[in-house]
Amino acid sequence: MTKAVRFHKIGGPEVLQFEDVQVGEPGQGQARIRHTAIGVNFVDTYQRSGLYPMQLPQTAGNEGAGVVEAIGPGVTLVKPGDRVAYTGQVGSYAGQRLLQADRLLKIPEGISDEQAASMLLKGMTVQYLIHRTYPVKAGDTVLWHAAAGGVGLIACQWLKALGATVIGTAGSDEKVKLAKAHGADHVINYSTENFVERVKAITGGKGVPVVYDSVGKSTWEGSLDCLRPLGMWVSFGNASGPVPPLNTAILAQKGSLFLTRPTLITYTASRADLEMTSRSLFDIVKSGKVKIEITARYKLADAAQCHRDLEGRKTTGSVILLP
Repeated sequence: MTKAVRFHKIGGPEVLQFEDVQVGEPGQGQARIRHTAIGVNFVDTYQRSGLYPMQLPQTAGNEGAGVVEAIGPGVTLVKPGDRVAYTGQVGSYAGQRLLQADRLLKIPEGISDEQAASMLLKGMTVQYLIHRTYPVKAGDTVLWHAAAGGVGLIACQWLKALGATVIGTAGSDEKVKLAKAHGADHVINYSTENFVERVKAITGGKGVPVVYDSVGKSTWEGSLDCLRPLGMWVSFGNASGPVPPLNTAILAQKGSLFLTRPTLITYTASRADLEMTSRSLFDIVKSGKVKIEITARYKLADAAQCHRDLEGRKTTGSVILLP
């Protein structure tokens, strides 16, 4: 028996319930892990609210780190006692759980459990976005919305390491300062400034080749207007709500633009891609060029309050739950 945070219906943070659940022995290809830290991400709130439909009842969460307690038949990638982390497997808000062992990653020396739990989804998202979705080159100027969020702070640092010029957006003066402190060259407070006008001024009217947009409903039109001809709008989140249906002719009208809606699950579907993406992240963190900062820790039992703070834009950087 272990404690877990589950929801039996969709809704606000109040639907999250702290319950006892049974954890069995690992089956074929599975491992049982004991969590030492659990990552919190915006996708957790999308699943809880029904924006991303889930089978109910459901244990919340998608990311965690811990120690392997037992393995099932056929498991060779990990063994009991290994420190491991994972992302993309729903059900992480729990003291213990069963997982497919081939989605577990060993945590290298020099990376703490808390860092691993808080950075895999965010950091691997940055990795595929800037290396594979739109491969950023030295000298590129890019626009990154929500630059002071957990993904944004990693992105600002990593993009600077690549030699890019980073234009970020944030929703308060405090967040503007935070993004600048993590490498953004220009940060626009979209609560008080018109980010399209500022981007055009910064780029001499040319626009940027790529916009990384996890905000969605409130930024999508402006994102398109920030792009130069043949630019790419990378829509990878919905923090302000989903992007409404759009006529694709708008992409032609605004300069033969490209639109993509990528997911980490697709980019790490194979074991080889998962290992490559995580290795790239672990290496950049161990180099010191990207620092993972955990800005808030909540008890697992306080997951509902954690969600309230996350959705209320009261958090920055990486947030974790502790069993």
